[in-house]
Amino acid sequence: MNRIFLDVHALQTVPPSNLNRDDTGAPKSAVYGGVPRARVSSQAWKRATRTYFRDEHLLDPGELGVRTKKIVEAVAERITALDPSLDGESALRIADETVKATGLKTETPKRKAAAAKDGEPEPAPEAKYLVFLSARQLDGLARLALDGAADITGFLKEKKNKDRAKEIADAHHSVDISLFGRMVADAADLGVDAAVQVAHALSVHRVDAESDYYTAVDDHNTDAETGAGMIGTVDFNSATLYRYAALSVHQLAANLGHGLREEELSTTPVRRAVEAFVHGFIASLPTGKINTFGHHTLPDAVIVTLRTTRPVSFVAAFEEPVRGDLGGHVREACDRLAQYIPDLERAYGNADSTLTWVLRVGPNTSELAGIGTETPSLSALLTAVGQTVTDRLEKPA
Repeated sequence: MNRIFLDVHALQTVPPSNLNRDDTGAPKSAVYGGVPRARVSSQAWKRATRTYFRDEHLLDPGELGVRTKKIVEAVAERITALDPSLDGESALRIADETVKATGLKTETPKRKAAAAKDGEPEPAPEAKYLVFLSARQLDGLARLALDGAADITGFLKEKKNKDRAKEIADAHHSVDISLFGRMVADAADLGVDAAVQVAHALSVHRVDAESDYYTAVDDHNTDAETGAGMIGTVDFNSATLYRYAALSVHQLAANLGHGLREEELSTTPVRRAVEAFVHGFIASLPTGKINTFGHHTLPDAVIVTLRTTRPVSFVAAFEEPVRGDLGGHVREACDRLAQYIPDLERAYGNADSTLTWVLRVGPNTSELAGIGTETPSLSALLTAVGQTVTDRLEKPA
């Protein structure tokens, strides 16, 4: 299969906000180029991208997975949907046995079990860790459990049935599992190598955290009762962020095709997954303190580069922090990229196999106009990228 790497770069300005907090409640930060920068962790933006798939209906629910400890309950719900005659307790029992047959470990949470002694319902078993399974994998496990419902223990003692459980959990991976991977410490054979790497977003300039002191008034106070009903502080910052993600399209194709028969393979799901990821990564936004700050912005500039060699980040363009001497940070950040990218491509690039698309908004981004093919809209960008990826995948290696 042809090696295809898709790099997605974005410059995005956010106003006063606290997108991603540390353990003290302050916005996360990092030192880069010798100065403190605003930082948004890769985990925060990966989750924002995954939830964007669902919330904005970029993908059908059947193409997505669920990451939860309550995997037994998820399978049991599907069992009772398929066979309403089974009571909830029986469904949980056969679901638990079937989940364990895959190699996943489950247990009854001690805290919930103690509560059950005080008269509450017996709790359902849970996985010891978050488990990422696709909708089709959950459905398959439910159907397998029903096949052996009469004697689930004896049924799963048969090697062929236990092997079926493992096969079901390791085929028909959802798009989000295929993109972001899956690690299962107790069942390494169920692991899925991630096709996407997401960098921590960094401000292109120095950022110092600020603190907002606020008060809240008690509406029921009388005129004689002065003072606030509550006081507090919330930390925040504002920044122009450089965001970067690298998508290994060939790994994505392998993940989506894992466990499928040759006649089931197609580049269509890969194209749909690529377009959904690029769209979701560009347009999503972590929601930390969003009701407090309303930091709803979109990137000022997006650069997508297709390569056949290896992923390449442009973060080094901002190792020396942007100072904002041109009024704001976006214009100077774009100028930096417009100078840095051609130099980098001349030194290390492969002009015959590298393609670049640019989506930009406003006059501050004008310097980026010459570094790639301009696209007038996000939808046009997605179409161009999706078609090119399809052509490259279908071209003989």
